[in-house]
Amino acid sequence: MSQGTPERTSRSFEELVAEAESASVDGWDFSWLDGRATEQRPSWGYQRLMGERLGGAGAALDIQTGGGEVLAAAPTLPPVMAATESWPPNVTKATALLRPRGVVVADPDEPPLPFADSAFDLVTSRHPATVWWAEIARVLEPGGTYFAQHVGHASVFELVEFFLGPQPQARRGRHYEDESADAISAGLTVVDLRFERLRMEFFDIGAVVYFLRKVIWMVPGFTVAQYLDRLRELDQQIRRDGSFVAYSSRFLIEARK
Repeated sequence: MSQGTPERTSRSFEELVAEAESASVDGWDFSWLDGRATEQRPSWGYQRLMGERLGGAGAALDIQTGGGEVLAAAPTLPPVMAATESWPPNVTKATALLRPRGVVVADPDEPPLPFADSAFDLVTSRHPATVWWAEIARVLEPGGTYFAQHVGHASVFELVEFFLGPQPQARRGRHYEDESADAISAGLTVVDLRFERLRMEFFDIGAVVYFLRKVIWMVPGFTVAQYLDRLRELDQQIRRDGSFVAYSSRFLIEARK
């Protein structure tokens, strides 16, 4: 999600929701939200750091590449580069974007990964939905590195709990301490682990609808019809307060085999 200038709007609830419902949510490009929502970026700069590591790798794999946008932005790719993605619209988009750079996009991205043991010296991922540590360890060669930015625990739960109510047990999910322990259990050594919580703002109800349609695990099964009353309440709150504030969480993890 890009940072931009908040767009104050006098458009009706119905107009904003209809626009957001008709927008394409393919890929992992959030430019539709420019001027309608903002999100702080982690201080470490994952895109730059990933690009540096890819530039020095011999064979690399990007897991759950989405529409390939993050990988495609790397200035230099290794001689052997592959990516996985399981959502059909994203497979098509990623293939079109990455094939000109010699990247093969494979499906699935769940175990077993379609690669031999020790096939890569670098595995990367930005915001994987599920992390299969044993498979990551299997496809890494000895001395190889997993370098990724993950969504952390209780990310954007202000918005999640607005629709679903309190989620005390779910708040622990994706905790960086647990992920680190799982990596170690799979035979990896964690050499870097950083966590930050980052401010987000939604400036109109259309931005909320688009976000929940795109990030489908936030409110599973989200539809406008199902949550129409809560959306109307949130629309009124945003018009009154100027925005809805939530906090995402991110952690950077680097682990070696």
